[in-house]
This record gives sequence, C-alpha cells and structure tokens, in this order.
Amino acid sequence: MFKTRLLSGIVLVALLLLTIIPGGYMLFIPLIGISLIGMQELYRAMKISSEGGHSLEITGYVCVLLYYGAVLLDFEKFGMAAVLASLILLMSVYVFTYPRYHANQVMAAFFGIVYVAVMLSCVYLTRSLPGGIYHVWLIFLCSWGCDTCAYCVGVLIGKHKMAPVLSPKKSVEGAIGGVVGAVLLGVAYAAATGGELAAYGIICGVGALISMVGDLAASAIKRNQEIKDYGKLIPGHGGILDRFDSVIFTAPIIYFLSTILM
Repeated sequence: MFKTRLLSGIVLVALLLLTIIPGGYMLFIPLIGISLIGMQELYRAMKISSEGGHSLEITGYVCVLLYYGAVLLDFEKFGMAAVLASLILLMSVYVFTYPRYHANQVMAAFFGIVYVAVMLSCVYLTRSLPGGIYHVWLIFLCSWGCDTCAYCVGVLIGKHKMAPVLSPKKSVEGAIGGVVGAVLLGVAYAAATGGELAAYGIICGVGALISMVGDLAASAIKRNQEIKDYGKLIPGHGGILDRFDSVIFTAPIIYFLSTILM
C-alpha cells in the first residue's frame, strides 16, 4: 500500500508541475475536470440522483461550467452572480420536477458546487495573481506538508486524541507538529524563492490549521454516508476528494491571504 501511495503521489506532483508552472488554460481546463470528478464523487455519496432521473445532478455540472466561465471572464465581477445563478437553476429543477427530489438533495447539490468547484477554483485564481507562480505552491505546501508532518509527529509522540469519534488516529501532538512543520516549510520555501519569510510562514501556519478542518470535514461526510472512500481514481489514495480534501479548504485561504499579505 505504501509503495502504491508513493507512486501515485509522485505522479500527482508531476501533473501539478505540468499544469501549474505554465498556468493559464493548462491549469484552467484540468481544474474543471478535477472539479467535475470531485462533484460526481460527492453527488454519488450524497445520493443526489433520484429514481426518476438525473436532472438535478446534470444541472449541478452545468452550474460548474457556468461558474468557471465566470471565473475566466472576471471573477470579481461575475463570480458571485454565477453562484447565485446556480442556486436559482437548482431550485428551478426542484420546483418544476416536484416531487421527484427532496429538499435535502437540492441543498446537497448546491453545497457540492461551492464545496468543490468554487473552492478549488482558488487554485487557478491564486496562480493568476501577480507572483502567483510562487504563491500557488503554498496551497499544497501547507496542506500536504501539514498532513505529512502531522502523521510523522503523531506516530512518534502522539498520545492525546484530537477527534476521538471522528478520526481516532489523529492526535493533538500530531496537529501541533503539522502546523509547526507547515510554518517551517513555508519559511524554507520563502528563503529558496526570495519570498517574505514572515508572510509565507504566517500563510502556511493559517493554511495548515484550516487544512485540518478540511480533512476532518471530508471524513465527517464519509462517516455520515457510511463510505470508506469517495472513489478509486487515485490508487492508494481513493478519489479526488480523498486526496484534495485539505486542498479544497486551503486554496481560498491562501488566495485571500496572498491578496492581503503579498
């Protein structure tokens, strides 16, 4: 299992390099694909489709494309409008197909658009900022870096359970080690790229804290829905949401912190 996870991780890093370094459409188009796959995983877990059809699910995917079109045109001008239009479209499906879908399915469908597509789009938005070619890596550095450091510290000295019911293997010591490790990684990255040491350290520290919330949130959804993994797309890791659960939360945080601190 470890070998499989390692090889999958290497492939993921290679794909990130191939898409993030050039940016533009080379990042934008794959990100749409990742968002749609992640949405499909979540919709399957949340049982969005009904026996009478898949119109609500299909509308959700259309809304993702609508939102990404708004991002491409001008996020600040059209982003919120696209999100609100998505809610109206989903509610229209709910009303005109009533009683095919339950209100909970509609709310879950809208949640999926925001949780997956909107939040992941911040990877592209961060890359598009001035200096974004450097800032965007902080998203993965603080999320995956925190996860790795937390795991190592937790295995070595972890004793106090952080969330015993939700995730029994995670410890308070591991969480602290993850945050400290992410800060140190951010400072080291700043030193290597000529960035601001304090700013990068603060961003990675805050991002690491938020990444743990993202990780636990994804776990909570899986426990509620009684599934082990969201999918099997990435060998050794599971689905898109299993691997990008923390990135989903850190991406918007890094984007906004980058606009404020950089």
